[in-house]
Amino acid sequence: MTIQKWKQLNSKYINKSPWATLRVDTCQLPNGKIANEYYVMEYPDWVNAVAVTEDGKIILIKQYRHGADIISLEIPGGVIDGDEAPEEAIKRELLEETGYLFEDIEPLAAVYANPSTSNNITHSFLARGGKKIKDQELDEHEEIEVSLHSIEEVKQLLLENQFPQALHTSALMYALIKLQALK
Repeated sequence: MTIQKWKQLNSKYINKSPWATLRVDTCQLPNGKIANEYYVMEYPDWVNAVAVTEDGKIILIKQYRHGADIISLEIPGGVIDGDEAPEEAIKRELLEETGYLFEDIEPLAAVYANPSTSNNITHSFLARGGKKIKDQELDEHEEIEVSLHSIEEVKQLLLENQFPQALHTSALMYALIKLQALK
């Protein structure tokens, strides 16, 4: 069997906003059946980074996440603004959220949060050699606590399931594999 794409017959927007757009599609499946009212969330693409300081510490952040009503342990990241390249977006986010500047940034992976119902990609990076150059510059709704951890501490936090954000866990796994390979 060869998997085939669905044919989009119709699409209607229910809500459009800069942060989340909801559309409903009507699609024809390869077997001819019609999928009515298939809802898709459109989000801007995101970036995140496993950020390693010049002295080998991984930068983690904590912040409140209203959707899940939790204080979340995470890696730095955020939304790509407009036509911004992912590499530029993560440099900006790292500087804003942590005050650390990174010049050595390499892509780790590009993953979807949930490709069955949303269309955005998260670009994950490994940032190395970070230097603290300024204070945080947070958005009006952000309150972020920054902490530094050894690689072994981060591994233990992963084993203890302390990262509730799946896209951050994914990036951490890619980065730890990469860092191990570089030894």
